[in-house]
Amino acid sequence: MKILILEDEIPAYQKLISYLEAYFDNEIIHDWARSVIDGKTFLETNTYDLLLSDIQLLDGLSFDIFDSVTFDCPIIFCSAHDEYLFQAFNTNGIAYILKPYSQNDFEKTLQKYQSLFNQGSYKKLDHSTINILKSALQEEQVQYKKRFVIKRTNGIQLLNVLDISMIEASGDFCVGVDANGKKYPISQKIGVITEQLSPKNFFRINRSQIIHIKYIETIENHFKNRLLIKMKGVNDKVMTSSSNTSDFRKWIE
Repeated sequence: MKILILEDEIPAYQKLISYLEAYFDNEIIHDWARSVIDGKTFLETNTYDLLLSDIQLLDGLSFDIFDSVTFDCPIIFCSAHDEYLFQAFNTNGIAYILKPYSQNDFEKTLQKYQSLFNQGSYKKLDHSTINILKSALQEEQVQYKKRFVIKRTNGIQLLNVLDISMIEASGDFCVGVDANGKKYPISQKIGVITEQLSPKNFFRINRSQIIHIKYIETIENHFKNRLLIKMKGVNDKVMTSSSNTSDFRKWIE
């Protein structure tokens, strides 16, 4: 097996080599590139059975390599990026190990994607998928809010943004509802919260409610150019304002 490793950090490269040698029980044949330029050169002049790639290299993103060179082997991304990028990888069926990872994490991922590739069911990267990944990376770098700190009488609780189904204004404060229907008081106004959330995942459907696209169960037409939406964990249906319906339709597409 011949492997190309795209990794700009020397300790991370050494870790990958030790994990690979332990997995294959011998010394592996591999090339190592720390930059986009070198990565392109290796892929243009060699064939590989597997690619292990970080995202940020010395001179740019590894995505730029895969967008310009044609190759036919599986890729496992190894990176510290999380949240939006992690979602994008999972949604598009791409192997991704979040740093720091263990030998066990590495071996499980390697086994899974070797199996998929051998069965012919591995999804190859194309231009549109790479654009999705680049967009997710840019969104992650904007640093939208990842969690809310909820103060309760018995202490502090963390509410992860990705678990929120809906946020509703309640006076000068808001109430967050998760997918299980549990409610959390958020001590901020809805306008402030709207600016802190990713517009890819959240939409303010009216003056007092923000919803998460992941937890939409049903959408139905209503009178006066409005839509009724059933959200997971929320008992009553919520409604778009007539002025927001057009933008909402574009957003869900």
